[in-house]
Amino acid sequence: MGPLSSASKTLASSRARLLGWLRGSVFGLFFLALLVGVGSGFGAIGFRYLIYGATWLATGHTQFGQFGRVGSDHFRWLGIGLFVVIPVVGGLIYGPLIYRYAREARGHGVPEVMMAVAENGGRIRPQVSAVKALASAICIGVGGSVGREGPIVQIGSSLASSLGQWVRMPEHRLRILVACGAGGGIAATFNAPITGVFFGVEIILRAFSIEAIFTVMLSAMVADLISQVILGSGKFFGGFPSGLALHHAQNYLLIVVLAVIAGLLGIGFKKVLYWIEDLCDRLWEPRPEWARPAVGGVALGLLLLALPELYGVGYPVMDKALHGHYGLWFLILLAVTKMIATSLTIGIGGSGGVFAPSLFIGATSGMAFGVTADHLFGARAGEPALYAVVAMGAVFAAAARAPLTSLASVVEMTGDFTLTLPVMLAVAVASSVSRVLSYGTIYTTKLLRRGIDIDQPTPMNALESLTVADVMEEFSNPLPADPPRDGSMSDAWISQVGLMTHRAQPQAVFANESLDQALRQLVAFGRDGLPVLSTDGVEVRGWITSQHVLEGLARRINAAESSIRTPLAPAPSIATDRPLGKQIGPTLGGYQVTEVTLGEGSPATGRRLGDLAWPVGVQPVSLLRDRRLCPPTAQTTLRVGDRINVLVAAPEDHDAPGRQ
Repeated sequence: MGPLSSASKTLASSRARLLGWLRGSVFGLFFLALLVGVGSGFGAIGFRYLIYGATWLATGHTQFGQFGRVGSDHFRWLGIGLFVVIPVVGGLIYGPLIYRYAREARGHGVPEVMMAVAENGGRIRPQVSAVKALASAICIGVGGSVGREGPIVQIGSSLASSLGQWVRMPEHRLRILVACGAGGGIAATFNAPITGVFFGVEIILRAFSIEAIFTVMLSAMVADLISQVILGSGKFFGGFPSGLALHHAQNYLLIVVLAVIAGLLGIGFKKVLYWIEDLCDRLWEPRPEWARPAVGGVALGLLLLALPELYGVGYPVMDKALHGHYGLWFLILLAVTKMIATSLTIGIGGSGGVFAPSLFIGATSGMAFGVTADHLFGARAGEPALYAVVAMGAVFAAAARAPLTSLASVVEMTGDFTLTLPVMLAVAVASSVSRVLSYGTIYTTKLLRRGIDIDQPTPMNALESLTVADVMEEFSNPLPADPPRDGSMSDAWISQVGLMTHRAQPQAVFANESLDQALRQLVAFGRDGLPVLSTDGVEVRGWITSQHVLEGLARRINAAESSIRTPLAPAPSIATDRPLGKQIGPTLGGYQVTEVTLGEGSPATGRRLGDLAWPVGVQPVSLLRDRRLCPPTAQTTLRVGDRINVLVAAPEDHDAPGRQ
C-alpha cells in the first residue's frame, strides 16, 4: 500500500468523522444552521436584485406600477401596450423554464415546502432554488401581481435541504434545517428576524421545541445580519407614519370590528385564489402547460392596463396608500382587484408568494376602514393609517392562520412597537374567525386538494421521539460500513445452508433517525428489515424490522398510559407523495442482502442457526417461517421452508439489483 493510498484513506476517515459530527451532534446542527443562514441571506439579497433587474429590463425602473398608466423607458414604441405585451413575453420565458426543470416551482411555493417537511422528511430537489429564483423574478418583473416571500422561502428551504441531504442528516433534523432556510429567507427579505423565526417554526415546521426555535433563530439572525450589512438596517416600511396610537380605550371596539372584516377578507382571498386557479385549469385543459403563462398573460396584461397599481409586488403602492394618497373607493377597488390579480397570476402558472398580496389587501382595506371611521367619529377614531397597519396583520392571520407570524411581521416591518396591543387583538380575532368559518388555510388548502391533511391530529409523537437505536436488534459485533472487497468472499457457504433465492443491495437507516423515517424506509425497501448504520456512518450496528418498530411503539404507549386520538381525516397513503420504488435514504453499497431458502435435503435442516459455520463477514439478520418474521437467534432450530436473510460483504465487481 503506497503513501498516496494511505493519505486517501486518512482523508476519507476524517471526512466521515466530520459528517458524523454534523449529522449526530447538536453543535453540528447549529453549525449547519449558521451555514443555512448565510446561504438564505445571500439568496434573499440576490433574489431581490433579480426582481429589480427583471423589472428594469421590462420597464426601465426597478419598481413599477405606482406611476399609473405610463410606458416603458426601454420600449417607448409600445406605449401603454406594454402592460399587455410584457406579461406574454415573460410567460414565454418562465413557463417552459418551470415545466422543463422544476414544476414544483409553479405557484406560491410555501405549500410545497410544507409538504416536503410533513410528508417527505424535508427533502427538496436541489434545482428548485435556481428555477424558483429565475421564474419568480421574471414573473414579478413583467407584472405578476405576487409577492417575493414565497419564492425566497422555497429558495432558502431548497438550499438548506440540499445541504442536509449532502450531510445525510436524519429526517427530524433535516426538517429543522428546512425551517431554518425559510426563516432565514424571510428575515433577510423584510429585515425581520423575529418574523423569520415564527414563520419557520409556526408555518413550515408546525412544531415548537427548544431545539427547533433556537436553531431557526441562529439562521434568521445570520441571514438578517447579512441583509443589514448589504442593504442597510432600516425598517422595511421606511416611510411609515410615526406616532400612531389608540388614544381611547373604546377604539378597541373598532379594532374588533375591523378584525372581523379582515378575517372575512382573508377567507375570501383564499376562496378567490383557488376558484380562479380551478377556472384556469378547466379552461386550459388539455393544452400544453408550458404555454399557459404566455396565453394567460394576455388576461393579466389587460387587468394591469386597467389598473397599473396592481403591477408586481406593490410595496410602493402600499406606501402611497398609508400616506393617504388614494380616496376611499379607490382603496376598496385596490383591495378587491389585488385578490383577483394575484389569483390570476398564480392561476395562469405564474410563480410568486401570497404574503405580500395579503399585506396589500390589508393595508388598502384597513385604510378604507380608517377613512370611514374618521368620517363617522372624527379625530377620536385615530389616524386612518393605524387601521391599515392593524388590518395588514389581520388579513394574513386569517388567510394563513399564523397569528404569531402576523403579529411579529407587522410590528417589525413598521418598526412601531406601540401598536403591539391592537395588532395582537386583531390577529387573534381574525384567526378565530378564520378557524370557525373555514378548515384549510391559504397554504394548506393546496395540500388538502391533493389529499394531504397536515392539520389532522397525530395519534402520538412516539414515531418521532423514538429512534432506530431504541428498537433495533443490535449486532454483537458491529460490521464496518465499507468492508474490504479483495475478492476473498465467495458464495461457497450458501451450499451448506440451502438455495439462494434472492440477492439485493440494501437501503439503510441511521441509528439516530426517528421511527417515522424508519417506517417509510421499511415500507418502501424493507420486506425483511434494513441494516442500521451508526450515526457517523462508519459501522453497521444492527438490523431493524417492522416488528421491532411495533414492539417499540407498544412499549412507549403502555409506559405513557395514554389513549390514541382518532384522526379527523384518514391519513394519505405513502404512495400519494412518493412511489414505493423511489430511493429516500442511504444505500449500503458495500453489502448485499442474500436470501437463502432451506429445501428438502438441505444440510442445515434440523440444526441450530448458531451451529452453522458462518464465514467471517456473514451476518444472519432475519428468518421468515410460516410467513412470520422471527429474530435469527443462535438457538433457533432450522426447518424446511425457512428463509434466512444474511448480510454479506458484496464482491467488488458485482452490481446487485435493488428490490422492486
